[in-house]
Amino acid sequence: MESLNFIHLDLTNALYLFLVGFVGGLVSGFIGSGGAFVLTPAMMSMGVPGIVAVASNMCHKFPKALVGAIKRAKFGQVDVKMGLVMGISAEAGVLLGAHYQELIKQHFGDAGSNLYVSVSFVIILALVGGFVMRDTIKSYRSGVMEQEKPGRLALWVQSIHIPGTMVYFPSINTRISILFTIPLGFATGLLAATIAVGGFIGVPAQIYILGMSSLMASATELVIAFVMGVGGTIKFAWNGYVDVRLAMIILGGSLFGIQLGAIGTTYVKPFMIKLVMGVIMLTVLLSRLLVIPVYLSQLEWIAPMEAASISLLKNASFAIMILALVLGAGIILVAMIKGRKTVAEQPVLLKKAA
Repeated sequence: MESLNFIHLDLTNALYLFLVGFVGGLVSGFIGSGGAFVLTPAMMSMGVPGIVAVASNMCHKFPKALVGAIKRAKFGQVDVKMGLVMGISAEAGVLLGAHYQELIKQHFGDAGSNLYVSVSFVIILALVGGFVMRDTIKSYRSGVMEQEKPGRLALWVQSIHIPGTMVYFPSINTRISILFTIPLGFATGLLAATIAVGGFIGVPAQIYILGMSSLMASATELVIAFVMGVGGTIKFAWNGYVDVRLAMIILGGSLFGIQLGAIGTTYVKPFMIKLVMGVIMLTVLLSRLLVIPVYLSQLEWIAPMEAASISLLKNASFAIMILALVLGAGIILVAMIKGRKTVAEQPVLLKKAA
């Protein structure tokens, strides 16, 4: 149970974790990704080993995801059937990913785990974050922001009929073969267990491959995150990689943030969800990219680095991580305030028009 005593928690660290949890919950409730792509790097910036950060994130994720799913279900944004169907296949990916993460820790230690998580973040963030930002800019310039329509890939998937595998999903008002949802769910779970982020695949996959709207996809992902979180927590905790202290402090902040984020989705245009996702992804990417040379040096895969250089890279990574938190929270809160103001002004405008 070495992970239970690996980091000292004083008041400053506890407050930092609570704030990180709040922002992670805010982002999670807003875009439905679980917020772990903020939380995992934030904990690693404190010195938490990668595997413990991943495991503790999964531990705090499932109760938070449940709260967010219930909150957004009240707004009619959750496709429970889609969440459960993808969640079941995601659980298989979680078990395999957790086993793979544990093998890396055993063979290469904390440095190997940190390197694996960081490189995975950089690759996934670059691919998904870049695609999401490009799509967001395209939607903004074209002026198509009020109503989302399925793309060509989603329309093709919806047109495929495979007897005995078709399931009707209310969120897209059509039937889709589970032969498409199973691999998507498995990939979501595999990524969630290896770097604690399944929404990177889950949310974009539901939007661009299955044809769901941004609001429905981000809300339904919370159901998937709940299912994955339960299985992942049990698997990691069995080998002592879950730090309950970290999980509970982050959960405390997240439970406040996730409800605020869920409410915010009712006041913003769909493209804002993609904008927040893309901005945070690309900022966190830079934060993780800076510390990769540090882990390579610790593993002696490159020439040893001086202590001053290591300190500089870690501090820069931490500062950029804070910037990601501020940017994400700032965009969400400003969008919420503007959206709520617009909604409040509508009755007045209608009255004047009448």
